[in-house]
Amino acid sequence: YRWFLIRCLDTASAASVEPSCKWDSDWDKRANDKAKATRNIILIRHGQYNLAGSGDKERYLTELGKEQAIRTGIRLKELGLAKLTTHFVKSTMTRAQQTGDLIYKQLENDEIPVEDSDLIREGAPVEPEPPIQSWNPDPKTFFLDGARIETAFRHFIHRANPEQEFDSTEVIVCHGNVIRYFVCRALQLPPEAWLRLSLRHGSITWLSVRPNGRVSIKCLGDSGHLPADKLTF
Repeated sequence: YRWFLIRCLDTASAASVEPSCKWDSDWDKRANDKAKATRNIILIRHGQYNLAGSGDKERYLTELGKEQAIRTGIRLKELGLAKLTTHFVKSTMTRAQQTGDLIYKQLENDEIPVEDSDLIREGAPVEPEPPIQSWNPDPKTFFLDGARIETAFRHFIHRANPEQEFDSTEVIVCHGNVIRYFVCRALQLPPEAWLRLSLRHGSITWLSVRPNGRVSIKCLGDSGHLPADKLTF
């Protein structure tokens, strides 16, 4: 067994793994802006909602969804983000608005500016690879939603402006597809891989964008603040 293991290690060390693509340091076209601060972007998926609703207004949070949102807000406060958050953004869809309002209330800091955005409404960002038969939007939907969600990515995910002196923390409450697409784009992974990721309701995803343009993910779909019997997708 020992010699077998040595041969396996020799074979592995002899095989060179070439990167499929190089990191683009100027991915946001701001490399020459002389950024000084790090942007921490907290992406939160809304709570569980009424799937039986025929339209957005009827797709409101369930009682469990409200509890998930409250617990997520409490978690952000426990992490010390109530004092650090400099911007709070909500999708204009009902379930995200309700989730955002409940989270914001837990932070107990009315000085945090709030923004509502149509750009981060739920949608179909790009045709997933591999495709799945149970979810197959019309190509026109991908065409329209994809352009909007890419616009949202470029608007919200980038390195700090040069005049920003200190690190910032921004909370964005939106949707699973949007968050998964943002993560793939920010990490320069194939965007079509977004559907391979899975995020629970009320989960927290934390991206950090450094002044040199490097991006790291501190947590992806963290739902440890929710009890096991409160977890839903």
